[in-house]
Amino acid sequence: MSLITREQYESEERLRLQVHATLSSETKGRAVEASPDLYRTEFQRDRDRILHCKAFRRLSHKTQVFLSPEGDHYRTRLTHTLEVAQISRSIARALRLNEDLAEAVALAHDLGHTPFGHIGEDALTECLHALGPEFPGAPRSFRHNFQSLRVVEHLEFGGKGLNLTWEVRDGIANHSGSLKASTMEGQIVAIADRIAYINHDIDDAIRGNVIDESDLPAHLTEVLGHRHDTRITTLVNALMDASDGASEITMTPLVWEAMLELRHWLFDNVYFSSVAKVEEPKAHGIVKSLFGHYMQNPEALPAEHRPVNPEDLPQAVVDYVSGMTDRFALRQFETIFMPRSWMF
Repeated sequence: MSLITREQYESEERLRLQVHATLSSETKGRAVEASPDLYRTEFQRDRDRILHCKAFRRLSHKTQVFLSPEGDHYRTRLTHTLEVAQISRSIARALRLNEDLAEAVALAHDLGHTPFGHIGEDALTECLHALGPEFPGAPRSFRHNFQSLRVVEHLEFGGKGLNLTWEVRDGIANHSGSLKASTMEGQIVAIADRIAYINHDIDDAIRGNVIDESDLPAHLTEVLGHRHDTRITTLVNALMDASDGASEITMTPLVWEAMLELRHWLFDNVYFSSVAKVEEPKAHGIVKSLFGHYMQNPEALPAEHRPVNPEDLPQAVVDYVSGMTDRFALRQFETIFMPRSWMF
């Protein structure tokens, strides 16, 4: 049996993928040129680098939505990432786009997320807003997509970064909000992210007795489905139906509007007002306290995070605090701010 080489993979891509697909052989390249691999395409190499990096491993101990839930089956940032990667790859395969590129973007899209979910992101933004004029070049808000890009470009591999391809970095930076990736594969991840979190957050909220399936608006479940698996299938099929033969990723209007309305319903009934969120002010305070401590005591930062220039301190603190897992942030807070028992 002969081995399958990179060149054979690239030839197969040119035959199989559609005209709007991103060919690995035509990547815009890396910031630092690297010799091609014998057996892996460029996007396959990126996927493997992401899977082996430290930031990816830390996702297993970062909150998705619910803080410190009692139970083993609630989503974490890692399981969310894996669900996004699975949905993205399935969509890319059906549309004859580059599965490896879609998977690489999906696996890296949340590497820069803070501990305690979006509440940590809000806390860091509040801290950055409050910075004085002595830090004119410091960021004034925290965006997890840009921090994810910073992780892969600057923070991983001893500060050298992962040296990913341009297309993967573009997909990471542009997966959130109104931003749009330049490749169709990156655009898939942006919508797959929503498909995944809307549905698994409903699943987790039902598991935690925060809501019941019957609480979901009936006019939306009539469109999307009455079960977790049915809703995902409806959304994925609507995306593929609308995107087949198109030059960008989109979704049929009826299903798209239903998905957005369901997302708004989740904000009102789960994300902002649920009993499961009562601990969030404490988490917000922990992140703010850690940021303030390291700003006042930069020598307490690990050596690899201490900035050479004092004006770079806010970014260095953001890098360190945002990279913490939930449990490490709690341990640091306890070590710094909680009194220790002693004997005499």
